Amino acid sequence: MRLTKFTDLALRAVMRLAVSDQGGSMTTREVAEVMDVPYAHMAKAVSRLQHLGVVEARRGRGGGLELTGLGREASVGWLVRELEGEGEVVACEGAPPCPLRAACRLRGALRDAQEAFYATLDPLTVRELVSSPTGPVLVGLVGYRPD
Repeated sequence: MRLTKFTDLALRAVMRLAVSDQGGSMTTREVAEVMDVPYAHMAKAVSRLQHLGVVEARRGRGGGLELTGLGREASVGWLVRELEGEGEVVACEGAPPCPLRAACRLRGALRDAQEAFYATLDPLTVRELVSSPTGPVLVGLVGYRPD
């Protein structure tokens, strides 16, 4: 299974914010710069994370983004499900619809595989995701630029 770029971006933002207490709060712009992604994309991801109750944003002087208690203890499986939405791996009902949809066993097998993928992520929390060695690397990211 492949995650959407939006989910990948939101997960990276959550991971960076999970260690921000070690380096002060960050703005959406700063998170975008550190992760080397466009600000507009990061702003959409942060907005969705706020809607889920994972991130809190404070405006003005001393403001910034902060991961909530829910955000720190959230199951990665739950978070990925919420970010990915209810879609199936294949679009059997798409345009045009698959002619096999009424008698296809693949659709059910792919649905089971998708749930197994999420179930593997369920026991992992955001807090665990950023434990060493990942956390120190995240704290050290400053205006990342690949070679």
